Amino acid sequence: MRTKGRNPFKRKTNFRETLKRFLIVCEGQKTEPQYFEAFRAPKNVFDIDVKGVGANTVSLVEIAIEEIKQADKKYDSAWCVFDRDSFPPSNFNAALALARSNGINVAYSNQAFEIWYLLHFHYHDSATDRTQYKRMLTERLGFEYKKNSPHMYDHLLALQETAIKNADKLLNSYPDHSPERDNPSTTVHKLVNELNKQTIK
Repeated sequence: MRTKGRNPFKRKTNFRETLKRFLIVCEGQKTEPQYFEAFRAPKNVFDIDVKGVGANTVSLVEIAIEEIKQADKKYDSAWCVFDRDSFPPSNFNAALALARSNGINVAYSNQAFEIWYLLHFHYHDSATDRTQYKRMLTERLGFEYKKNSPHMYDHLLALQETAIKNADKLLNSYPDHSPERDNPSTTVHKLVNELNKQTIK
């Protein structure tokens, strides 16, 4: 006689059985791609395409839009990673607006991606020119910081939770939030949080 109710032999549905696909299009050709490619994830549930294209602001977003259109698979989440750097405010703001209107998330840094690295060591809210980050990171790492090092993810992983908290605190410290003016600031931690939901620790 067949019993009613839950079938104990029925395969359980788990969100990890659904492949999640990420597209990450980076301004830099090495620094940012190498960092994000280092995230560890089970291949059957997490597919990440990281592209370092050597373009910036609006051009970068346009490349991401074209990548999405031309892809032979649907992405669940698309991100652009770029710096405020010294580009005119109009360029930076136009890139943010273009990404938003096309459903693309932005992990920006003002001024440079290295603010994300620095926040692993301590909270930092002083305006900092991108030229100062190498010295500051070298002092804290205990060895010379090289911009295109492929090992930064592993060097910083143990401090990642601290960086996320510091980045969030920094972002919320600006009462009149303006990404192009808020130096320093970053939203890289938002992308990191999304990737961490899929990764194996």
